[in-house]
Amino acid sequence: MTEQIRVGNRTISHDDPAYVIAEAGINHNGSIQIAKELVDVAVEAGADAVKFQKRKLTETYVEDIVEDPAIAEMGVEYTVSNLKDVLLTDNQYRELAEYCEEQGIQFLCSPWDEDSVDFLEDIGIPAYKVGSPDMTNFVLLERLLETGKPLLLSTGMSEEREIDRTVEFLQERDAEFGLLHCRSTYPSPFHNLNLDFMNELKRRYQVPVGYSGHERGIAVSSSAVAMGACVIERHFTLSRDMDGPDHSASLEPQGLEKLIRDIRNIEESRGTPRRYITRGEYNNRVSLAKSLATTRNIQKGEEITREDLTSKSPAKGISPQELYNVVGKRAQRDIGSDELLQWEAIEDIDGEKFDIDLENWGIVVRFSDISEHDWGNPDVFEFRINGADLEQKFEIESYDKQLGIHAPEQKGHDVVDLSARDETRRQEAVDIMQRVIDKVREDVKPHFETEEPPIVIHPGGITEHDMNLEAVPEMNDALERSMNELDDDGVQLLLENMPPLPWIYGGQQYHNNFMDADEIAEYCERTGQKICYDTSHAKLWCNYAGEDLYEHAKTLRPYTEYLHVADGIGVDGEGIQIGEGEIDFARLMELYQDFDGPIVTEIWRGHERKGRGFKKAAETLSQYI
Repeated sequence: MTEQIRVGNRTISHDDPAYVIAEAGINHNGSIQIAKELVDVAVEAGADAVKFQKRKLTETYVEDIVEDPAIAEMGVEYTVSNLKDVLLTDNQYRELAEYCEEQGIQFLCSPWDEDSVDFLEDIGIPAYKVGSPDMTNFVLLERLLETGKPLLLSTGMSEEREIDRTVEFLQERDAEFGLLHCRSTYPSPFHNLNLDFMNELKRRYQVPVGYSGHERGIAVSSSAVAMGACVIERHFTLSRDMDGPDHSASLEPQGLEKLIRDIRNIEESRGTPRRYITRGEYNNRVSLAKSLATTRNIQKGEEITREDLTSKSPAKGISPQELYNVVGKRAQRDIGSDELLQWEAIEDIDGEKFDIDLENWGIVVRFSDISEHDWGNPDVFEFRINGADLEQKFEIESYDKQLGIHAPEQKGHDVVDLSARDETRRQEAVDIMQRVIDKVREDVKPHFETEEPPIVIHPGGITEHDMNLEAVPEMNDALERSMNELDDDGVQLLLENMPPLPWIYGGQQYHNNFMDADEIAEYCERTGQKICYDTSHAKLWCNYAGEDLYEHAKTLRPYTEYLHVADGIGVDGEGIQIGEGEIDFARLMELYQDFDGPIVTEIWRGHERKGRGFKKAAETLSQYI
């Protein structure tokens, strides 16, 4: 265990004053002049250190994406394109380090790849801060341990068992390190911050524990110190109006009004010592964290060695934490160089058995992966259609399965909002939904048994800054007009109940309509509309509104034609594996003993390892239905 660590002329422990890291990150926007001005701000504020970030993009991302970010999904494309615009040169980093020394503040820099570690070692920094995306990255941690320098690791984007494994990895190697509790969303909602988990980190690991904050304002970070944080790290900027991903969540001077507001925010930020990955964190994790990737072509049957593996983004393959579980495996197929490694490529998963006795069980698939896996013989395939799919011609086989469709929630960065009170936005949403219906009828329906494929539709009704329940009647009037304008011949349109706090490209916003059971029931009675009932969404709303989930589901049971089933935690922890959240499924599923519609296990990341998460959920549900 590490009771204290030393960074430059400062010791960090729970007996010392909090070590304050002013995180400049990439808020210099590629300008050495702005970077120096940020150093000046940190000095004037009395920070102990100012920290930047160093990365070599071809070592942190797959080279094809670096060369053409447009081939990646939108979150990755945005991240890589921005990073390419803001990179400083090696000479500029040296200039910055010298400037910090002249100004009397410690220069720190987070490396995102092994080449950057080599460069920073040449500069001679006294310690390394490891960002949340690399907390699980054993490949990078190996290289950092070789330096013998102390490490500070942020725990955002990680599950509790992943933190356990990394701590065990470091302790086995006698590393000197501390941990920073963190939520990796920008900005982080106050109700997600769960500062009490700092105490759990201290209890479990007995190392210096701090807080890396991305919330609005300063009150929560101040309260973290009051709770014992020995390190505080906060992003800062010259102006939150500057272009770039981190400016809006960064700090500027605050006044009395902010102080009073932050007192209230401290009251809201208390939590419990339990951790789950939010949807916003998962989206950012995919873009920023790493997967194991191959360094050469590997032939089928070859044994995989440590030298065959590195780590690269996006995080859509095997976690780098599995590094030593992968070494020694034999390739089940030919694996290309610079390929993100999947479990199917290195182990035979087909023999894994699940006891599934669930009628009308369905899983979530995409057109690109439907034929790649043995999904466990579900009865229903629910296809997720996104905005890009509308531009493609689907080439799919015919299947002896029932068909479900989930319509896109967004097109580009815009919400598909059938409840929009702005007529232009509403009509745009209608046009997109009609294209979905047409494509399903023409390209997809002929390949399945279902006569009238159900299409699950989100109603929209999202506001950015606050919930506006007073607008619900007007939103539902707009929604009714939208649904009436759709030509739904040959398909069945099902509106889905919504959670209170959706994640839109990593940021949290607000649903308004189609959450309250009585409101939805009134709409269905008036219009004849049927719904897809999402148990996870419903649980989050009930937690938010202080309602009983069973009663909520009971009210909407007469209108429910389709089920999305997953567990939920808190007010925004959706898609949780069944039995790992807060839903009493033994009680809830009493309502569905005679249900004959599709039951789709909608577990986030459930498709991984040939649908293991979907199958596990279906096996658990079999106990209740």
